[in-house]
Amino acid sequence: MPLVDTHVHLNFDTFTGDLDELTQAWRQAGVLALVHSCVEPGEFAAMQAIADRIPELYLSVGLHPLDMDKWTGETAAQIAELAASDSRVVAIGETGLDFFKADDEAVQREAFWQQLTIAHGLGLPVIVHCRDAAQATAEVIEEFQRHVGPVTGVMHCWAGTPAETQRFLDLGFYISFSGIVTFKNAHQVKASAQMVPAHRLLVETDCPFLTPEPRRKERRNQPAFVYHVAAYLAELRQVNFEALAQTTTHNAVTLFKLPESSLLLSAYPNLHYVPTPAGC
Repeated sequence: MPLVDTHVHLNFDTFTGDLDELTQAWRQAGVLALVHSCVEPGEFAAMQAIADRIPELYLSVGLHPLDMDKWTGETAAQIAELAASDSRVVAIGETGLDFFKADDEAVQREAFWQQLTIAHGLGLPVIVHCRDAAQATAEVIEEFQRHVGPVTGVMHCWAGTPAETQRFLDLGFYISFSGIVTFKNAHQVKASAQMVPAHRLLVETDCPFLTPEPRRKERRNQPAFVYHVAAYLAELRQVNFEALAQTTTHNAVTLFKLPESSLLLSAYPNLHYVPTPAGC
């Protein structure tokens, strides 16, 4: 029952006191690896310090679209340098566009383009945050792929419509679902989750945010709860839970170029990982 939580924020203060206990909890839940997303480059050192303690933790580096006040002429070079400096970096981001109450759309587009450029140059995927900006986000990626070259990644914490979902699938992106898909009134998200091909599906917590049902009353989300996201998706898609867990793990290993399954399982000898069959 292997799982990969493809989006966490463990450097937040809410995890300071009991990270060791939470680590044991996610290992017991079958979480083999985690991808620690980056909000802004200044937090990268703290992320590295946590990864030094947790061998299954991998890193991204980038600037979130809601942090454009930190975007300067040196930021792109800083992100590229940090990404190249640590072999645990498996993605650029989170980057993207967030036009909810935004008045800096031009700066967001520039920062997004620059981070796509870094990802393309380093051969890394991008972790894309997209809120109220699906049309613009797709247009930027399409233009980049047309004029610069290939780039892929994941639409993280996805909440778009099925039509928007298909557009990003057509661009070669993976789609990751968080606890939002378990929420009672998330009808649009559920519809999108049902249509994503198995080979493009990922799961995440986005912890400490968006605690899934049936743990939603707990204000702080944690990586172990990715089990509930996966279990709900399996029921929603009418597939076996173990098959969905193995498929999403295989997808995460593929997208982020994580170590081979034998390395991932070295810390968990009692777990059994079976790669997703071709065409599944």
